Amino acid sequence: IPGDAIIADEDGVVVVPRHSAPTALEASKKRVANEEQKGAKLAAGELGLDIYKMREPLAKAGLVYYDSLTDFEKRRG
Repeated sequence: IPGDAIIADEDGVVVVPRHSAPTALEASKKRVANEEQKGAKLAAGELGLDIYKMREPLAKAGLVYYDSLTDFEKRRG
């Protein structure tokens, strides 16, 4: 429809109705800031496992995450 916004990035393309464009713009700005923040944490060496708080859900599922092969070998005894 004329006046609708076409928004695209490397993940895809979406058509946003004209009346929703300001809301979509604000949501997009928040997403970009969030992704930049996560990217900085990853670049600093933080694991996605910790950024997304996955250690506890993995443990509840009976899985064990080892930070290194040495850590794995130590825990195996």
